[in-house]
Amino acid sequence: MIRVLLAEDQGMMRSALALLLDLEDDIEVVATVTRGDEVVPAALAARPDVALLDIEMPGSSGLEAAAGLRDGLPGCRVLILTTFGRPGYLRRAMEAGAAGFLVKDGPVEELAAAIRRVLAGEKVIDPALAAAALSTGASPLTDRERDVLAAGADGATISDISRRLHLSESTVRNYLSAAIGKTGTRNRIEAARTARHNGWL
Repeated sequence: MIRVLLAEDQGMMRSALALLLDLEDDIEVVATVTRGDEVVPAALAARPDVALLDIEMPGSSGLEAAAGLRDGLPGCRVLILTTFGRPGYLRRAMEAGAAGFLVKDGPVEELAAAIRRVLAGEKVIDPALAAAALSTGASPLTDRERDVLAAGADGATISDISRRLHLSESTVRNYLSAAIGKTGTRNRIEAARTARHNGWL
């Protein structure tokens, strides 16, 4: 049996995925979690062969959880399953050690096949997303520019961002200016929108 950990914060989606996967003769869901920061502890307890992770979850993201699994349980293969098919997310998932990346609108047979394939050592990537990632390119933002854009995405002021990130206001302005220039946008709201659309945030 292929032992699967399922991390999904939406209750109906989590229950449906667990039910559908359990119908497969060779797949057993051995753990389910609702938060990103629960993934590694649950995996260490259940010892799954494959972790099926959403990206946007409370606690921490599926991308952070993937990196935690790579370090804490390297034998567990990670398959990202998300609504958000953004090129930057795909790149970041691969950097975090994920073996696969699929969007949620595919048939369950494809998901079961992908679980078997990643366990066999293959990389499984949604083809349309792979093409988009190649055409979009890597994120032009540095880690600090990304942090500052993310901290200001909810409309926070320069002084709010400065306090949150423990940076001077002039440093925050410099990072925002660089991010605006690199994304080819007119202001930080547009820069954050563009970065989020491409999966860079």
